[in-house]
Amino acid sequence: MLAVPFRAPAPGAVWHPGLQAHVWVGRELPAELAPYDPPPYGLERFLEDELNDMPRPLPEARQLTPRDQQCDGADVVATHAASGGRVFLLGDDPGVGKTGTAILAVKAIAEQRDVHTVLVIADRPAAITIPHWTRSIGGFGDGGLRWCVTTWDRLGKVAKLRFDVVVADEAHMVRHTTTQRWKHWKAVSGAARVKDPPYVLAATATPAHTPLELPYLAPEFAARHGESIKEWADLPKALERHRFHVERGRYGWQWTDDVDGRRADLARLQSWLADADPPATLHRPAPWGPVSVTGTPVLLTPAERASYEAEWSEFRAEMQLARRGRQAARGRAALLRFRQKAGLIRVQATVDWIRAQVEAERQVAVSVEFVETAADPIREALLDGGIPVAGIYGRDRFDVEAERLRFQRGEATVCVFTVTASISLHAGELLPDGSSASGPRGWGCSTSRGSPASRPAR
Repeated sequence: MLAVPFRAPAPGAVWHPGLQAHVWVGRELPAELAPYDPPPYGLERFLEDELNDMPRPLPEARQLTPRDQQCDGADVVATHAASGGRVFLLGDDPGVGKTGTAILAVKAIAEQRDVHTVLVIADRPAAITIPHWTRSIGGFGDGGLRWCVTTWDRLGKVAKLRFDVVVADEAHMVRHTTTQRWKHWKAVSGAARVKDPPYVLAATATPAHTPLELPYLAPEFAARHGESIKEWADLPKALERHRFHVERGRYGWQWTDDVDGRRADLARLQSWLADADPPATLHRPAPWGPVSVTGTPVLLTPAERASYEAEWSEFRAEMQLARRGRQAARGRAALLRFRQKAGLIRVQATVDWIRAQVEAERQVAVSVEFVETAADPIREALLDGGIPVAGIYGRDRFDVEAERLRFQRGEATVCVFTVTASISLHAGELLPDGSSASGPRGWGCSTSRGSPASRPAR
């Protein structure tokens, strides 16, 4: 099976409707199809091995040495699995090493029970996250298990397969139960199964905004209370039964406005997981401590001020009309337009700040929300000033992994990106070729995400 990008030419390969993939039959791929050879542990490679009598041998991977924190975390997860737990929440901060902890934990679980297949679900962008996971599995060792690494967007392709362990990276991607993604998640995670469900390791530093967004932890809640899976199939009703401060609102279930009640809910929910014996969750801060995030005011020119006030007035008028007419779509469109325009006004100030950081011999990671009104103008202005820039945004505009590595190696001083999860830009990180990313001589981070609520211009 081949990993052929959309609309890419694949001479000699045949599209298989049942597999929804290109296939080629033979002992060795021809040169024109070699670029589409799926990576080890990738979805296509996993399905190919299912079809063939003998799996293809895997290439030798560069070995990785786990840190003590990762080994300790794996032991905690394995202990939970040995006690009969269903779902473990790994909530370490970015940088602690959740990927390595998860891989080591899976191998430890395989020493306790009969484990043959492991599903890893990663977030976007696939060009970065899948190679990251496959390299890590090879580096830490696959333990003789059969791993399948895919993304949340392609979960439907494995929904009918059975796995012994499921690792859900960025597990908050299934916090809503009304989506097609949740339907596929229920199938692969065995959320409604009582007999032979897989062990689930949910990894995310941002589990949810409210207790109502934790349906993926419902099987563990049921196990902790000695209740059936069926009783927790409807999470809001189960939380109401346990006297959480939730109620039915106009648009479905919601958390009440009782501030003290919310605090009590969070404390109880954390105790269900953290105070259990053994614990069903683990959270450790990043080695460098919490990230400090502060707002930076922007002094607008008279022309920018006039433009901002005009846009702010237009936004308020549109929102008022939307409220009167109950036109939610119109209000969302107005909010989107305003955020785009507010971000565009700040482009020049952002570029000036970045230049100052570069002159101070720092590398700068720039997180933006929009492409045309932020990413493109910022990147173009910096390139015009002779500053090398890596771009991780836009569909098929860049080789995102190559751009990430340019920044990591210090070849690009600035990285402009739109992704909000599953991207590693750490200083000193071990790269695929065995070299290390540029050191922490001084890094800067800037965000450009406009919001009318904060009236960002000043």
